[in-house]
Order: sequence, then structure tokens, then C-alpha cells
Amino acid sequence: MNICVFLSAADLDARYTGPARDFARLLGKGGHTLVWGGSDTGLMKVVADGVHEAGGRLCGVSVEFLAAKARTGVDEMVVAKDLAERKRLLLEKADAVVVMVGGTGTLDEATEILELKKHGHTEKPVVLLNTEGFYDGLKEQFRRMEDEGFLPRPLTDLVFFAEEPVGAMAYLEESLGTE
Repeated sequence: MNICVFLSAADLDARYTGPARDFARLLGKGGHTLVWGGSDTGLMKVVADGVHEAGGRLCGVSVEFLAAKARTGVDEMVVAKDLAERKRLLLEKADAVVVMVGGTGTLDEATEILELKKHGHTEKPVVLLNTEGFYDGLKEQFRRMEDEGFLPRPLTDLVFFAEEPVGAMAYLEESLGTE
């Protein structure tokens, strides 16, 4: 399967890079393709390295103003004209989405796919990998949105919160019938 991973391009410490590397190895060993922002820096590099080393394929979608940071030697690299086109291409190429730790760009990407699911424009499985409780606050906010009637679908229909990489991959494989 083609798994889009939204994540940071920042250099982060081992509490975030370790679980990201573990998920990347699972993705690669499963024979899956990583679809990601194409960067060869920070956590994006860690995940791409892990997938590649484990035998998975790499499909990057960079953007013109970040093309100088794009990874070379990948199976496929597309350079989008702007961030909106990049998000569209990432989602088009993906069978499923995993959201790892990240900043505002990652949050933007995550909320867009959830908004599409909320309105029935996609049924792709979405996992938030809640490494070190990074998304605990967001999970609580989503629960409040659900409890107070802001979500027309149950939260569990929109997103699965995984605490560990193994749980994230198991959910994806079960959702897409690739176990």
C-alpha cells in the first residue's frame, strides 16, 4: 500500500526519531511505499532512510520553494508548484495517511484529510501516531468537538490514535485488508 506520512522536517531528539524509525522499518518490511513531503532533512529524512533500508519504496512530493532540500535517488519525486497542490498530490497518491509529530504544516495537512473524511470525500484510513503523548491535547479537543456536536461522524470513523508504531501499522493493514 502507499502510505502518506505527514511529519516534521525538523531535527528532533531520540524520543521522536526512534518511534518514527520503527514505523518506517515496519512500512519498508511490509513492502509498502512511503509517500511523503520529499525532504531529506530532519524527521522526514529519518523516516525515508528507515523505509529505504527496510526495502520499501519512496515517493516524494516536494514543492518548488523546498526543492533544494528534496531527497535524491528515490523511486519517484514530484515537485508541486505550491503547498495546496502538494497536499492534493500527497493525498491522491496515498491509500492511507499517518500523521507523526510536526508543527503547523503537519497540523494543516492532518486537519485537511480529516475535513475531507468528515464530509465523505475520502474513506482512507487516518492514523495519528501519538508519540510521547504529542497529540494528547488534540485528541482531547477532537473529543470535545464530538461531544458538543461539531462532528457529523463519530471521531472513531475519522481517525485512529495509535500510541506505538506497531499499533499504527496493524490498524492500517487491517483497514485495507493487507494483513
